[in-house]
Amino acid sequence: MKHNSAQWIALAAIGGLWWGSLFSDPASAQTANSPYVLSIFAKSAPGYSQPDSIALGRDSVFIGFQNHVAKDGSDGKFSTIIQYSLTGAVKRVFSVPGHNDGLRVVGEDDLWALHNEDANPNLVIIDLKSGRQKMFLPPAPHGGGYDDLRVFQDQIFMTASNPNLDNNGVNHFPALVRVRLAGSGLILDPVLMGDAAAIDIPTGASVTLNLTDPDSLGVDQRGNLIVNSQADSELVFVRHPLKADQTVGRISITTAAGPATVDDTAFAPEGRSFMLFSDVNGNTVYRLDAPQFGFEPGTAYSTSDTAGIVGVLNLDNGVLTPIATGFGSTRGMAFVSDDERDHRDERDR
Repeated sequence: MKHNSAQWIALAAIGGLWWGSLFSDPASAQTANSPYVLSIFAKSAPGYSQPDSIALGRDSVFIGFQNHVAKDGSDGKFSTIIQYSLTGAVKRVFSVPGHNDGLRVVGEDDLWALHNEDANPNLVIIDLKSGRQKMFLPPAPHGGGYDDLRVFQDQIFMTASNPNLDNNGVNHFPALVRVRLAGSGLILDPVLMGDAAAIDIPTGASVTLNLTDPDSLGVDQRGNLIVNSQADSELVFVRHPLKADQTVGRISITTAAGPATVDDTAFAPEGRSFMLFSDVNGNTVYRLDAPQFGFEPGTAYSTSDTAGIVGVLNLDNGVLTPIATGFGSTRGMAFVSDDERDHRDERDR
């Protein structure tokens, strides 16, 4: 559904009151292990649903609502991006064409929003000063779309999702690319191929990757890019991307119940912080606190879209241990630091 500016302003005003009343309401059916405390940060409302990606910047939280739009954008519908205060009050509402997935604040004033991760991708850059939008159509030689993006060392990287596979089910296309603006177009440089050589981190063995489902993209505390190949239950670490000594490592993700898929991974920062994560099926964004001593800095936490949990991820062996359970499908995740109110999530390292 399309809305004009006046309708969006009205929605935002009503939503601000509605969201504010929900902030820090205890989460009931869902549970968090002690010492973690779970509460509700925001919920869907009439006009927007299915919260997924979370991005930080400008003392704000940006959340993408997918609104049941087709993943290839073929239905011509729009997603909704809402800018919240750090306490969950609605500040602004944006309507963007297609199925939103990747979301990131780039620099101080631009919000990059990726759409249609299965095919027909588009990138919308929103000027956060003026609210103006500019659309780019990235080439997709792999046949799919683009799922997530990160700013890393003053460069922007994206995952190439839903690739075409050969007759043996192998992805021979780039799974990770660098993107550069060039006038009204985009230049993409391959960084990591879907069938690249890698080191299996737990065993040290040499392996050949087959990344059939590149999804979210992160940066760890050591300055490695992390590609989540979701359906493959793997995280791939890229050290020194695009350098002569680029090195690739892999871990397979498991839980006590067996192999598990993860949707997003974030690292606890130094100082006091709280975690935000979305449940796309539950139409809710949750806040998780560790009120006594805080989150252990540098610890990896992941959401699982299939298991509906949030867990601590052991980066030595890939074991995901649940700390919060009972969700429909957990997706986007970010830490909000009390010491860095204006930081940009898992920023430039």
